[in-house]
Amino acid sequence: MHYGLSREAIAAVLREQGIAPTHQRIEIAHVVFERQRHLSADQILALVNARHAEASKATVYNTLKLLLDKKLVRELIVDPSKIFYDPNTGPHHHFYDVESGEVTDFPAEGVRIEGLPALPEGAVADGIDIVVRVRSARSKSRDR
Repeated sequence: MHYGLSREAIAAVLREQGIAPTHQRIEIAHVVFERQRHLSADQILALVNARHAEASKATVYNTLKLLLDKKLVRELIVDPSKIFYDPNTGPHHHFYDVESGEVTDFPAEGVRIEGLPALPEGAVADGIDIVVRVRSARSKSRDR
């Protein structure tokens, strides 16, 4: 995990992964890695542009794709319209508060999944992501 790295250290990490460390990529990666938070691409764009006002939405998405491809971040899809980027690439799962939009981690150890079907022939599991959607017990439950 790359939390709290300086911009120089982030540039070195990008180089090690074969990513050219442009100014914009360094700033985007710095926002992603500066704190242990789950941010959407729009949140990352806003934070980068609050400092430098120079990154486009396309640049943010392209940089996030590079970070994903190099396994420097995980993509967390909590519903089809809400995607977050997680700098914690170690084994863990998530709680997603559907009312506040907050995402928090919980450890993978101790979580057991039983009854999965056999994988297709020739396939291996690449990982399992669990997202537990929560809401306040005081709020009305949705009609289903």
